[in-house]
Amino acid sequence: MSTVKANSKPLGSISFVGVGPGDLGLLTVRAIEAIEQAGAIIYDRDIYAAVVERYAKNDAELIGIEADAASLPMSNAARAKRLVKAAKDHGHVVRLLDGDGAVFAGLAEEGLACRKAGIQFEVVPGVSIPAAVASYAGVPLTADGVRGVHVVQAGPQAVQNVVSGKKTSNVLLGSAGELIETSAAMIEDGWKPETPIVISADGTRVSQASVETTLAEVKPQLAALARRRELGTDLVAMLGPGIAHRAALSWFETKPLFGWNVLVPRTKDQSTSTTERLTEFGAVSTIVPTISVEPPRTPQQMEKAIKGLVTGRYEWVGFTSVNAVRAVKEKFSEFGLDARAFAGLKIAAVGGVTAQALRDWGIEPDLVPSGEQSAKGLLVDWPPFDKVLDPINRVFLPRADIATETLVAGLQEGGWEVDDVTAYRTVRASPPPAPVREAIKNGTFDAVLFTSSSTVRNLVGIAGKPHASCVIACIGPATAKTAEEHGLRVDVLASETNAISLVESLADFAQSARDAAIEAGEPVLRPSQRKGAARRRAR
Repeated sequence: MSTVKANSKPLGSISFVGVGPGDLGLLTVRAIEAIEQAGAIIYDRDIYAAVVERYAKNDAELIGIEADAASLPMSNAARAKRLVKAAKDHGHVVRLLDGDGAVFAGLAEEGLACRKAGIQFEVVPGVSIPAAVASYAGVPLTADGVRGVHVVQAGPQAVQNVVSGKKTSNVLLGSAGELIETSAAMIEDGWKPETPIVISADGTRVSQASVETTLAEVKPQLAALARRRELGTDLVAMLGPGIAHRAALSWFETKPLFGWNVLVPRTKDQSTSTTERLTEFGAVSTIVPTISVEPPRTPQQMEKAIKGLVTGRYEWVGFTSVNAVRAVKEKFSEFGLDARAFAGLKIAAVGGVTAQALRDWGIEPDLVPSGEQSAKGLLVDWPPFDKVLDPINRVFLPRADIATETLVAGLQEGGWEVDDVTAYRTVRASPPPAPVREAIKNGTFDAVLFTSSSTVRNLVGIAGKPHASCVIACIGPATAKTAEEHGLRVDVLASETNAISLVESLADFAQSARDAAIEAGEPVLRPSQRKGAARRRAR
């Protein structure tokens, strides 16, 4: 009697994941789960880089299948073969596909190859490109009684598939050349040259650019757009009654900071909340670290303070930055301690970001300023030493080597003894790459966010002064004073002393400028587009 030998190695599985139109916020929950669990990510387009960077495991293998060994476009059959092999090698594999994954994305050919090879697979639909880009461009596809939407790949044969009529909308996908060819063919086929059309590049991203024109003007309008920016091959064109509502329904490209390139002179881990808020307002962020955080030159002072913390030397521990939290956490790790060592101590945080860093560590601060998020604001709420209520009169302040004396002096006036300990040093970072330095000087950036006096001094020191057209936004009066001392005219001062308020104040500034331009009948231009009429900075 013969026996059937079981496969010693499982065949693996594949998740075909539609990544949507480009905005990472439109990824589905299931898509994120699949990407996070994958042993390998298979892709054929560079635009997937942001998806991989944010969600893929660090050890996930990245497999490109856009071109073969000879740098020629890979055939569908070759892609499918590579896909099956990856599943067998890695167990669970994610294949990233455009948009919803099923429209002009190669799902059918690759899925059939998996079925033939006995590979299990699932399809995780994404947000469709036509519907998403139309929504972000302010063009409702089924407005005014439209009963049909035709999605067509632009090119030589597209004119055979577009449908005319008051109850129909058409969405064309393709490159600039394909859209120009298709629009010309449509006119030859009887479409009116003045037929309205909206074309979007980089749809749903903060770099989105839309042109509202006519079929007859597609070629010159795209040529003008191409002179200002790289168009790429993924343009989306919309035709239909919904275009008439674009002025009222354009919500994305009318964001206060839409298209602004904002310079954030901080480290990446310090800038997450800032860059996320900038993105919400439509801006593109460029992070340029101006300081490097290093351990103190001698560790003895910090080690003594940590031992004192454990043995009951302190009543309070005051954290004035995320870096201070990180420095203490690292020293705890060296000594084999964890957050339980803070039991019985009162914890103060200078502001919301620092407080959140403590909460992430499992520590709920006892004191956060109710008003200004700064050392001054912290002093307002910090209770004075009371011989009856406070068994210990000493405070541990782990801080930077360049920290001001405001907090120490204020606590001492309140009767507290302060151990002001250097927990970390801040040194000037290396200069950014030459293209970034040139962009700072020539006015490519629309705004720069200064969150401390040191960011002003260090940015000017490593990269030079921002161009006169660049909007200067400062987190508080001290930072603004430093900016002015360096010859910069301060345009925006945060309403509250924190980074989120700084971004929101910049957005208010931009919105006011936008409203004024519209009221005056002038074009809405970003600061970098007004370099010729730049204001002269204070000297």
